[in-house]
Amino acid sequence: MTMQSTAKQHDYHIVDPSPWPLVLAVSLFVLSVGAVLTMTDIRMGEFAPGPYVLGVGVIGLLGALSVWWIDVIREGQRGAHTRVVALHHRYGMILFIITEVMFFVAWFWAFFDASLFPGEAIQFERVEATGGQWPPAGIETFDPWHLPLFNTLVLLTSGTMVTLAYEALLKGDRRGIKLGLWATLVLAALFIVVQAYEYSHATFAFSGNIYGSTFFMTTGVHGVHVIVGTVFLAICLLRVYLGHFTAERHLGFELAAWYWHFVDVVWLFLFAAIYVWGAGG
Repeated sequence: MTMQSTAKQHDYHIVDPSPWPLVLAVSLFVLSVGAVLTMTDIRMGEFAPGPYVLGVGVIGLLGALSVWWIDVIREGQRGAHTRVVALHHRYGMILFIITEVMFFVAWFWAFFDASLFPGEAIQFERVEATGGQWPPAGIETFDPWHLPLFNTLVLLTSGTMVTLAYEALLKGDRRGIKLGLWATLVLAALFIVVQAYEYSHATFAFSGNIYGSTFFMTTGVHGVHVIVGTVFLAICLLRVYLGHFTAERHLGFELAAWYWHFVDVVWLFLFAAIYVWGAGG
């Protein structure tokens, strides 16, 4: 067999055998079982195994994802991310963002269904829960023009900073990349701290009322996405210091920027729908 016949004749990347998909699948199964055991409070005598099973699932999930993503980074550094492979990674990211959009659509649907029809006669339990009005009787909502507006400006500014960092990358401005990403991370951390402060001063709880459930689920799930995006961008900053990105090869940074702008757009809808419109009655 000649060397020419064994050379790579296509732009696709054939991945090496990897155990991480199987480890990830098993971890997700363990996490799901742990979540069910925890929520239903199933016990073996006095022992509640739910939190422990859940913890093992979370550790397995985070570990498998971390090692798998490290493998993907290494593949990119070896030149495996050709134009065709990079295009398919972009397609995958687009599909992932679409699934996340639909995830938020479900929570917005729950919020609008409850807020637009608080006195739905068919659903008598809703009338009992809301008092026939929105916000429900006895609920003191947040002033949208105080901390929520401040957090909106913080998140939009962070989106501007990550865009400036990306533009600096295309121009080969290493200092501009670092300053833009550092500014984005600081603003992201500020957003998380302010939201945690807001939660600590809420006059309503997650359980016991439909407003609290929909409010904390929509804004809380978004907060989780902000944390994930912050980790994503922090890894990109580390890779900038390691010299991984160039003006021609920066797929990881590009996908991180997409994700961060998705987080920004979702927050705009949250601010307008839940904080402004939803609090107005």
